[in-house]
Amino acid sequence: MDQIASALGDAARWRIVELLAERPRSVGELAELTGLRQPQTTKHLQTLARAGVVTVFPLGQRRVYAVEAAPLAALTIRLRELVETIEANEGERDVITRYLAAIDANHAVADRERWADGRTFSFERALAAPVDVVWRHWVDPGLLTSWWVPPSMTVIDCVLEPRVGGRAVLEYRDAEGRYHSEGSVHAATQPERLVFDLSVLDTAGAVSFTGHYDLSLTEVEGGTQLRMTLRITETTVEAVPAIAGIDTGWGQVLDNLAETIRSTEQEAKS
Repeated sequence: MDQIASALGDAARWRIVELLAERPRSVGELAELTGLRQPQTTKHLQTLARAGVVTVFPLGQRRVYAVEAAPLAALTIRLRELVETIEANEGERDVITRYLAAIDANHAVADRERWADGRTFSFERALAAPVDVVWRHWVDPGLLTSWWVPPSMTVIDCVLEPRVGGRAVLEYRDAEGRYHSEGSVHAATQPERLVFDLSVLDTAGAVSFTGHYDLSLTEVEGGTQLRMTLRITETTVEAVPAIAGIDTGWGQVLDNLAETIRSTEQEAKS
């Protein structure tokens, strides 16, 4: 398939295929119609033949070429599948679009230190699992690792120790670098409430901004209602990209949590 795509990636070869789609033609006729020299035309035809796109028929001293429909039909199927995949994942592109818009909006007001102090975000999720199961996904490092970063990122270290003064740590990486946050737990009432802060650190170890989290878990019919508020302080001008991504990023992370819990509960019932 790669060879077919490569062969068709040249404008001259594409034009040759278009001409052969009408009917078989000789090298000389193709050269005349494309404006190419005959040796060039022959080389293009040889490339197309190696890819299986055309077949040559020796007719005495003449060589006539015909296009093969099957390889092109196979490529059409692959392209259709690719388009369907793109359309099925348009939401991922929308995430980037919203993120860029949020960066622009925040840049417009980030004209001083502490420019976003006091800004608050709220999140809710209905989770199909008992409260104690959801609680474990927050305080068990192994379970926490399974969901606590957006897609394309990998957790290196994460911990939320469910006691006053306990450590709060999140470190992850992607293809661009490593990101580290640390703080402490201020309140922990198992399995209902967890209050903690996390300071996002820059590459020099200085605080970029601090997030203050208040998580509550309430038992409801069918599972657990999660509510979380996040208030930010100590914001720096350089923190614009991170702050712009809070709403989208935490939305993805909580979606990860919901899917992880759903899969875990299904496996437990199997």
